[in-house]
Amino acid sequence: MKHIIKLLFLDVDGTLTDGKIYMGPNGEMMKAFDIKDGCGIHDIAIPNGITPVICTGRKSEIVLNRCKELSIDHVYQGVSNKKEKIIEVAGGVLPEYLAYMGDDINDLECMQMIKDNGGLIGCPSDAVQKVKDIADFTAPHEGGHGAVRDFIEWIVNE
Repeated sequence: MKHIIKLLFLDVDGTLTDGKIYMGPNGEMMKAFDIKDGCGIHDIAIPNGITPVICTGRKSEIVLNRCKELSIDHVYQGVSNKKEKIIEVAGGVLPEYLAYMGDDINDLECMQMIKDNGGLIGCPSDAVQKVKDIADFTAPHEGGHGAVRDFIEWIVNE
């Protein structure tokens, strides 16, 4: 059955990045993003009517800058309760039109909510096992190495 996805919620660390946080003496300094993920978001998801939404527990100017480059207008950082934020952002969008990609246990509650209501769940190949166990799609690539692009292509071509 073909799923129509309207909102794609994305975790950042471990999903859009490799999960490494490079710290200098003044705090967070760098994150690495894969160009393939960016192309998937900007050139595949958005033109196919899929709105990307960043939902992450950390705060970073780096994330804001990358989102600006990719035309991601919905960026929620410092989110302690991702499930609550997804409900708020989704508003009137039916749950079966939602997708979420994450990699760790802090994503599980909102992933399970979306899955239980007919939405799609994806994860990178290096996600923790509990996330892999509920995912509809496990990317062949690791987080920060094209996993988001894999999920987007799967959604669009499913």
